[in-house]
Amino acid sequence: MKTTRELGRTLGPVGVWSMELRGAGKRAVQDAVAELDALGLRALWIPGLDGNGVFDDAANLLAAAPHSSVVLGVLGIWGQAADDVASRVADLDQTYGARTVVGLGVSDPNTAVNHGQTFGDPIDAMGAYLDGLDAAGTPLPASRRLLGAMGPRMVRLAADRTAGIHPFLVTPQYSANQRAAIGPEPLVAPHQAIVLDTNPDRARATARAGVGMFIGFPAYRNNLRRLGYGDSDLIPGGSDRLIDGLVAWGGIDDICRRLHEHLDAGADQSPSTCSARTASRSPSGGNWRLSSRR
Repeated sequence: MKTTRELGRTLGPVGVWSMELRGAGKRAVQDAVAELDALGLRALWIPGLDGNGVFDDAANLLAAAPHSSVVLGVLGIWGQAADDVASRVADLDQTYGARTVVGLGVSDPNTAVNHGQTFGDPIDAMGAYLDGLDAAGTPLPASRRLLGAMGPRMVRLAADRTAGIHPFLVTPQYSANQRAAIGPEPLVAPHQAIVLDTNPDRARATARAGVGMFIGFPAYRNNLRRLGYGDSDLIPGGSDRLIDGLVAWGGIDDICRRLHEHLDAGADQSPSTCSARTASRSPSGGNWRLSSRR
């Protein structure tokens, strides 16, 4: 069983977070992750969403990238029972070794209702789910689970009962704030969106297409207010100041500088989503070669 610090060293300082990796049954995706594995980018983050098909994708990624870890970032707690999740991870461990990490999130009340459950207090709901993972026939250890936490109560739960946090739509200042709040041990792994384009207007347009819709969600808005953004920033699509704070855009040096800002602020890793200006959906290791410059 890995400790939190060992997990941080295993994942390394930079990871790849990609929706395209959810198509891991495709040869092109397998070729891309094999290239990433060879480049030394050995933390593959995939959205867990409601859990449908995610463990099959994880298996394909683990098979294609034999030196890499696969992290679900994040899996909603409403779609699959905790003991089922623990069982699926145990099956992956038996075949591929203990290389799967599960990030968990509470999503929103509508998602809970759609799965026939009551949202209630999100801290209580997540706490009960973690209880279920602990009580499973083959428990999923705390050192191999993360929370998609942003607010202080969920962050504290993550620090107490998991390896750490994987927040979305945050700035390097957030990494600094959370490192100060939870101390040196828990993992801090903020998602970082990046756009490879040096044209400001075009880069911001691409960024808004990727993250703009999330700015309207209450949980993200509340967290952005805690980071000092106000009504003039929290407009549809976000102000230029907000987009520049949330999304790293520019050339390779600009992107690497932002990733280092997170690391210098106390993050252990910054798993990144790359968008080229052409908005290509074709998976390729090529766009991620910049991440090896760390």
